[in-house]
Amino acid sequence: MLDHVFTDAIGALRDAFEGAMLERQAFEERFNVDMLLGDMTWETTYGLPGEGHPPRVQADITLTWPTWAQTAYRSWYIGEPLDESPRIDIEIALRVQRLSHTPDAAALLAVLPAMSPTIGHDHLERSGPTIESAFPVDLDHAEYAIEVSYEGSYEVDEATLADGAVLDDHLSAMGGWISSVLVKVGDLRWNFLPPLEAAG
Repeated sequence: MLDHVFTDAIGALRDAFEGAMLERQAFEERFNVDMLLGDMTWETTYGLPGEGHPPRVQADITLTWPTWAQTAYRSWYIGEPLDESPRIDIEIALRVQRLSHTPDAAALLAVLPAMSPTIGHDHLERSGPTIESAFPVDLDHAEYAIEVSYEGSYEVDEATLADGAVLDDHLSAMGGWISSVLVKVGDLRWNFLPPLEAAG
């Protein structure tokens, strides 16, 4: 893997999630580079062990390294003064899917905190819920999903740029937090459709 602070952050988050016994959905992981704008994005999905594919309750994680952050990082790397610390944009979407009825948004929000644990000097803030509905051609037996996102950014200060191990300390709490939130969400009363492998 590249020796880069962004890939160090990816590795630190992977370690945090796997240390919390979360199960990675390997086919949902992507690393993208915007050829026009230069932004780098890493997307992955984790669920609780034994949930199957797709998990009924999951966390979709997106890290974005914007072009301006790369410019700041390069300046620091070649010894120029750092005018503004680069930041990694973070979004964590908690998703409940394969539902047979319209979900209760209020019940979901009641078990979700307004903010994440501290990430370095920052927190992620909770958004409002999004409810999806998907209908087959005959408009019978709709499938529903509900999603709540946490969004924010992580400041990569000079101490972190100089020692990537700081990322492990700053991001380690994310694994346990996401695991506990997924358990709380999964314990709510949901009307799930049968698993895909048993639905046929």
